Amino acid sequence: MAPRILLSGDPLGRLNQLFKRVNKSAGPFDALLCVGQFFPDSPELLDEFLDYVEGRAQVPIPTYFIGDYGVAAPKVLSTTSRKAENQGFKMDGLEVAHNLFWLRGSGKFTLHGLSVAYLSGRQSSEIQFGKYSQDDVDALRALAEESGVVDLFLTYPFLNFVLLDEIGTVVVLFYTNEWPMGVTKRAAVADIPADVSDSSCSDFTVSELVMELKPRYHIAGSMGVFYAREPYLNVDSNHVTRFLGLAQVGNKNKQKFLHGLSPTPSSTMSPSELSAKPPNTTLCPYNLQEGATESKKRSNESDSDLQYWRYDVAKRQKNGSEGEKLCFKFVCSGSCPRGENCHFQHNAEAREQCRRGVCLDLIIKGKCEKGPECSYKHEFQDESIQRKPRSENANRSRECWFCLSSPSVESHLIVSIGESFYCALPKGSLVDDHILIIPIEHLPNTLLLSPEGESELSRYQNGLRNCYKSQGNDAVFFELVSKRVSHANLQVVPVPSSRARLLPNIFSLAAEKLGFKLVTNKFSDSSDGRKYLQKEYNAALGLFYVELPDGTVLSHTLEENEVFPAQFGREVLAGLLKIPDRADWRNCKISQEEEAKLAEEFKKQFQEFDPCQ
Repeated sequence: MAPRILLSGDPLGRLNQLFKRVNKSAGPFDALLCVGQFFPDSPELLDEFLDYVEGRAQVPIPTYFIGDYGVAAPKVLSTTSRKAENQGFKMDGLEVAHNLFWLRGSGKFTLHGLSVAYLSGRQSSEIQFGKYSQDDVDALRALAEESGVVDLFLTYPFLNFVLLDEIGTVVVLFYTNEWPMGVTKRAAVADIPADVSDSSCSDFTVSELVMELKPRYHIAGSMGVFYAREPYLNVDSNHVTRFLGLAQVGNKNKQKFLHGLSPTPSSTMSPSELSAKPPNTTLCPYNLQEGATESKKRSNESDSDLQYWRYDVAKRQKNGSEGEKLCFKFVCSGSCPRGENCHFQHNAEAREQCRRGVCLDLIIKGKCEKGPECSYKHEFQDESIQRKPRSENANRSRECWFCLSSPSVESHLIVSIGESFYCALPKGSLVDDHILIIPIEHLPNTLLLSPEGESELSRYQNGLRNCYKSQGNDAVFFELVSKRVSHANLQVVPVPSSRARLLPNIFSLAAEKLGFKLVTNKFSDSSDGRKYLQKEYNAALGLFYVELPDGTVLSHTLEENEVFPAQFGREVLAGLLKIPDRADWRNCKISQEEEAKLAEEFKKQFQEFDPCQ
């Protein structure tokens, strides 16, 4: 049975009225999705709103919101962000209260089989809440390259304006909410609400994202009216998109603010079902060229361009013009919807480097400043794009964070060196005894080893197992094998033996929440598990795997162009160990002196188990 979803326009804190209407709807419904401003716009409604947030009133249905702006929003959302259960990688909503979830920034998740994407707030770098960042926009553009169809796209376009007096003092600050630019074009004039014109719909960033994501339904609020546009065709896709604009809850004009849907998930539909086109279907209303022209009227360097193509190619010329910048979209995907109208370079060499897994910052800026946490390659795969020709080995030595000959290697973290491998503490370790097993040779993964290398790796694994066991812990090994990874590192984390039995379930549940499944196999000998992984590994696709203490191997073969969360293994273990605040390694940074002290302490613990002593 298809899921039943309720959609709501701006609640504006009027949760009593919203949930009363929800309870009267012809349910039951599986979830409520709110677009537009969720928080109150005046203090008078704050007590009613906080009753639900603080648990004095019950939210009757799982409710998700994106309009993270209004009275009390900073206080409520700051508290929400600090909750232990909301730490780590979460795109399916941060829990504010029972049945109430905040969709922060941007993301995509699966809800009752439906693929739901969202973009929340207005673009700003100066406020903490009620905003989206450039990284949020770029993340959605990356999601557009993934396989599969987005069923629902939720947006909350929200722009702010400031009026200044003659000496620059702010005298008026006001806000306006806008639908995507061009949404009413090619639509039946009789159906367009009286107060809506194309000139009032001028959020070009959302128009671009909708063209790229091609959702089946695009839902927005904040214009104060209800509007169900005719379906329209998508460029380079067989399915249609339906736009729904919803009014504010409790609006005086009695405009519709609650709408029910029961869409069949696209993942279960046949190609013919998905490509069905109603008789009133129109052409796509959005025009990128017109949007670019309008954006240029606003400034010499368009806001849209800054969002779409944000990297300067300083390596081309010291004073590079607009034409000397690389098109971010083309480099990432190999195509650009603006085509010949794009004012930025469609450089095939740069695209090829990106396709081979080279760090974007290295390609476009000439250097990467992220340090060891960057999981992309830091050497060019084709010398034609480099500033100065250099040998492959010299390039690796200079750019790779894990090559022992590299000036960037953090030698104070090394705890053991063998013939084929060395062991080191990672930067920002999850726990004190978190270890990386790293091949000395510049290898992309640990599944492509010589027999001698495999033998030494096995000895290191057994040594770490025994070391951890002496402290009442078991060892968990995991590795992401991907084109993005230049130099392999097999991560090893100790977990209390009493909690090891929970590992298979917690990994599988975390994978399901992110929309993929882990294949489970159990082996009596760890070497058999490694042989299985080597057989499963496909160099063209990639692989994530976990080796558990009981001989179970969990694995997931990455699909082509799949964007796999690089910190997935760490985030799952952070949850198991009840230290969710350490899921992000950047929260765990310590001084070099403290790192060196931890390394020395582990050396002493590992000495009697070290196979290379």
